[in-house]
Amino acid sequence: MTRTKIKKRYIITGGILLLFILFRLFLPYIVLRYANNTLSHMQGYYGHVQDIDIALYRGAYQLNNIYINKLDSATQKQTEFFRANTIDLSVEWHALFEGNIVGELELYDPKLVFTKDKAELGQVAKDTNDFRQVLKDFMPLKVNRFEVHNGSIHYVDSTAAPKVDISLQRTYILARNLKNTADKKELLPSTVKATADVYGGQLSLNMKLNALAKDPTFDLNAEMTHANLAQLNNFFKAYGKFDVSKGTMGLYSEFAAEQGDFKGYVKPIIKDLQVKGMEDKHDPFLQKAKETVIDAAAHVLRNPRKKQVASKIKVEGSFHHSSTDIMGAVWEVLKNAFIEALLPSVDNEINIGSVAGVEQDEKKGFFKRLFGGKDDDKDKKDDKDSKKEDAQVGLEKYKTSHH
Repeated sequence: MTRTKIKKRYIITGGILLLFILFRLFLPYIVLRYANNTLSHMQGYYGHVQDIDIALYRGAYQLNNIYINKLDSATQKQTEFFRANTIDLSVEWHALFEGNIVGELELYDPKLVFTKDKAELGQVAKDTNDFRQVLKDFMPLKVNRFEVHNGSIHYVDSTAAPKVDISLQRTYILARNLKNTADKKELLPSTVKATADVYGGQLSLNMKLNALAKDPTFDLNAEMTHANLAQLNNFFKAYGKFDVSKGTMGLYSEFAAEQGDFKGYVKPIIKDLQVKGMEDKHDPFLQKAKETVIDAAAHVLRNPRKKQVASKIKVEGSFHHSSTDIMGAVWEVLKNAFIEALLPSVDNEINIGSVAGVEQDEKKGFFKRLFGGKDDDKDKKDDKDSKKEDAQVGLEKYKTSHH
């Protein structure tokens, strides 16, 4: 090989290497420009990213100090909607080694805000879908793993007096196998775990699901414990025109869904509730009267042994039409007050197998269930025996957890 050819090869190699270095140096600026152009032209939103870091060695890039605000198209006024210190988007190498090209998404210190007049259920669903679409624009791969570190979720009503801002703090969420790259034979191959701080209490949620199913298919249980009701007084004053002197709240829930049907319950338990206190002596007469009535009602419905007010609201139906067993909830309040206290835990009675037959039960109304004929006697006996067994298991579980 002649010296001229060797020199020429070095020049070509050096030129390619130089182009690669220049491309790497300018790539963050190119991506940043693209990102901010995309964020500034979203319909109904406006956003901005301060900086972008790219890590080619792990197939990842980070969006630093990003915010997305809701935009009023008429007034151009912006309302806080989402912000995060860092969003990390990368290839999930574990799945790649198994032959699946999917991504993982991690959010650090995110804040999500739903505001009054923008937080109806339909609007929340729209905001959530729009936000997911924004993330899809930045993540070319399908997300198989999703993690949130130190997040907060707020509901804000600036028009209320006093201003309402209720939130979940220090939220952690981990979702795995969303694209079913593993455990392909499982009915519910994906998992979601979440925890959060709630006004001195704790919220935890565990869910198994099939994220690829046509209809929502999942099995979840959640519980919130020891939330301090006095810390929610701005909410009570704004919407109920009363405040709370003391009391804690727990919330226990299970839900399952399959083939468009769902079944579950919500069990709120309020302990040591006291509405009237010494700080209320200067309140207006009507507020004092209201607080007196609420305090009296809480005292009447309080279980004397457990000193708690509780109910269990069963909800079942389809995602096209659902029913809430209000009469059942009233019965549970009375039963808790005068017969027995509801155990402060999930009842472990709802799972993916519970959903079958929801429509048949739904058509059988409250009075039909209350005054069922002879055909129902065996079912009632079996149901009563089953509930006794569930209650005994729950009691043993409760006793064990408190030793």
